[in-house]
Amino acid sequence: MIDSHCHLADQTFANDLDDVVRRARDAGLERALVILEAGNDAEAAQARRLETLWPEVRTSIGVHPHQAHQFADEPQRAVDIVRAQFAATSTARAVGEIGLDYHYDFSPRDVQHAVFRAQLRLARELGRPVVIHTREADDDTVAILREEGGGELRGVLHCFTGSDALAEAGLALGFFISLAGILTFPRAQALRDTARRVPLDRLLTETDSPFLAPIPYRGKRNEPAYVARVVATLADVHGVSPDAVSAETTANFHTLFRP
Repeated sequence: MIDSHCHLADQTFANDLDDVVRRARDAGLERALVILEAGNDAEAAQARRLETLWPEVRTSIGVHPHQAHQFADEPQRAVDIVRAQFAATSTARAVGEIGLDYHYDFSPRDVQHAVFRAQLRLARELGRPVVIHTREADDDTVAILREEGGGELRGVLHCFTGSDALAEAGLALGFFISLAGILTFPRAQALRDTARRVPLDRLLTETDSPFLAPIPYRGKRNEPAYVARVVATLADVHGVSPDAVSAETTANFHTLFRP
């Protein structure tokens, strides 16, 4: 199994990172993709510590739409920071998470667009995949991916909670769809129905930890070991064994991120 999206460099894990890694390995995880906020020195330091505990871990670096406002006057500065940190991080494999968030609108939408576009162009320059965050912004996210992708962009729609239409658009772009603990929630039947329509060879599993712990851990801090619950639910949805889902999603991860 692989947790294709987690925030192990978050300070929430600072005091027991060793135990979190041990539980992940005990649960059968091969590796995880850890998301880093570009320019966040504390996260970068914890990521370096994590590399010594779990050498198989890989990272993704980007400016989240919540932080896009910091680059309102100069979106290219966001790119410069990501590029420099990417070059200095041997485990870096993707640009992200990046995208649009109209739910909170912590950054003006035009600024979100500019910073998002700039980072997509960087991903194309680097030849790296992107990790996409989209919330209540699906039409604009897809439009920008189409405009900036140039037929070259690879990536994943992370923590997918969208519609059939968004899934179809993502698949048409050649993207993978990643499912998190929300898939296990009792009221998430519509999401499970959508997940059933996505071929296994285009799916990834994630925790987005420390957020969104799956059933039966809901309300607790999430961690990579709990991705096993997402795998089990996805197996039920597709009518196959958890081992089959683990094998397929692990292969998909390697195809996309080439770790």
